[in-house]
Amino acid sequence: MFSNQVPIIISIVFLLAFMFPIVMVARLAKKGKVKNGFWWIIGFYIPYLFIVGRASFNGFFDDVMLPPKIVLTTTLPLAILVTIIYSTTVCKKANAILNLDDLVKVHIFRLIGSTFIILFLYDLLPPVFALFAGIGDLITAISSVFVAKAIRNKKNYARKLTYVWNTFGLVDILITSAMAIVFTKISIDNNIQGVEFLAEFPFCFIPAFAPPTIIFLHLLVFRKLSWLKKA
Repeated sequence: MFSNQVPIIISIVFLLAFMFPIVMVARLAKKGKVKNGFWWIIGFYIPYLFIVGRASFNGFFDDVMLPPKIVLTTTLPLAILVTIIYSTTVCKKANAILNLDDLVKVHIFRLIGSTFIILFLYDLLPPVFALFAGIGDLITAISSVFVAKAIRNKKNYARKLTYVWNTFGLVDILITSAMAIVFTKISIDNNIQGVEFLAEFPFCFIPAFAPPTIIFLHLLVFRKLSWLKKA
């Protein structure tokens, strides 16, 4: 079931830890007073990731191609879906209800980005990609605690700090996503290691979930900041 290229305990811990981001996003929907929002999120992501896991287990994503099959069949469709959701009245109402610090502190789940560094230590990801992605995620996750605290304490620099933090987090995930494509091309052209291990179960959940979801959450922060500025 799990890849034999890393200790099974790492795969199990990752799989269990990945439930936290889903629950945290679902709780945001609940705090935003979306009717049955918590269960809508859980009811979507759990079956979705189950299907992704089955596809990975059956080798569906194994072909090294450009763009990667996992991006075409999971990342891109999810990105389209969250883009549609972002423009809905329900999302806008929830965005208005949610506190800015709630939208920021949810990013603590990006601690799971330490997985990139762990996989690099097992020689399963290119070092430049893994370190950039992993360190960027850790910085965004850890700093979210301090940014949220500044917002709650109503520090006079809180809004500017949030802009800087949110821009950093968004740019980081965008560059990481672009680097994954670049390293896939390098892998194909030179027959060397790329990021194909991220198509293995359960690590396939990263490209299937993280880029669209994280970008969506950062856009919610920017929209909230723009509304607060007008208030």
